Amino acid sequence: MLYHLLYPLHQIYSAFNVFRYITFRTIYAILTALLLTLILGPWIIKKLHSLNVKQYIREDGPAAHLNKRGTPTMGGILILLSLTTATLLWGDLTNIYLWTTLIITWGLGIIGLIDDTKKLRSKSSHGISARVKLWGQILLGIALGTFLYLLPDFDKDITIPFFKKVSLDLGIFYIAFVTLIIVGTSNAVNLTDGLDGLAIGLVLFVTATYLLFTYFAGHIKIATYLQIPYVTGSGEVTVFCGALLGAATGFLWFNTYPAQIFMGDVGSLALGGALGTIAIISKHEIVLAIVGGIFVAEALSVIFQVASYKLRKKRIFAMAPLHHHFELIGWAEPKIIVRFWIIAGILALVAISTLKLR
Repeated sequence: MLYHLLYPLHQIYSAFNVFRYITFRTIYAILTALLLTLILGPWIIKKLHSLNVKQYIREDGPAAHLNKRGTPTMGGILILLSLTTATLLWGDLTNIYLWTTLIITWGLGIIGLIDDTKKLRSKSSHGISARVKLWGQILLGIALGTFLYLLPDFDKDITIPFFKKVSLDLGIFYIAFVTLIIVGTSNAVNLTDGLDGLAIGLVLFVTATYLLFTYFAGHIKIATYLQIPYVTGSGEVTVFCGALLGAATGFLWFNTYPAQIFMGDVGSLALGGALGTIAIISKHEIVLAIVGGIFVAEALSVIFQVASYKLRKKRIFAMAPLHHHFELIGWAEPKIIVRFWIIAGILALVAISTLKLR
């Protein structure tokens, strides 16, 4: 909005020329989302308390989590409001990729909101059925995949990390590939959201990495130099990444141990979908498995745990997802969180290195 209002004035006052630069608008999208989250946070926490929107803890989980019962949840609404406001203020509202990312993020956020609402009404940790939730994610993934597949100028080839000229043409199966990413990332973030500040901290590392990727993919000179796919218009998604970075940082202020608020499924599903969409648009889909390695490990721990118990009647982990396993073997919650963040930082560096290691 500010871009459309103020940039045209550069013909009169040259100072307004800064609004043409994605880097400038990204910086202020970060600051805007951060300030909005910090300002609105205390009010939303108080409001959720008054409405009795509280977290219900699963009875079969670690006993230490029982003292978290009653903490306000659905804090993802705070993230979505700050993220969206900052994006609309500083982004180019004629950019199709910006709107695509916002729509998928909100679509998954609405699924999460319905799930959280069901939990509140039933006064338990059980929301909508897994089947209903999964179908909602699949339909959004199919919608995104079909839209991009039919978009004339969008490259549907899948690039392979560490290789310069190796790519895969999936044809019509590209839609299934996109759907898999959206379903996988939204569920992976959702499964990881079990400790104070864990998931949102990991989201920060992934978002910061993709802030670079989206900017490089949308800059023809940098993309040519790095020999990565150039996606016309994708650079504007950098502003969205900046807004997400600011909103996530602000939310971490309240969500860090011991948490004053939880994001709920409205937050975790939306954030996972946002990361998946950003990875797809920037043409760094497979790299997401590297930088989001913790999310992948958390999701796989659940899959392996369930498969092992069904096939062998034995558990691989003390409890799944993975962070609960470390809790049950004696690691303190803050130690698990910080160590996972450290690993995420290392994985982010490895992911960024793929730009040159080809």
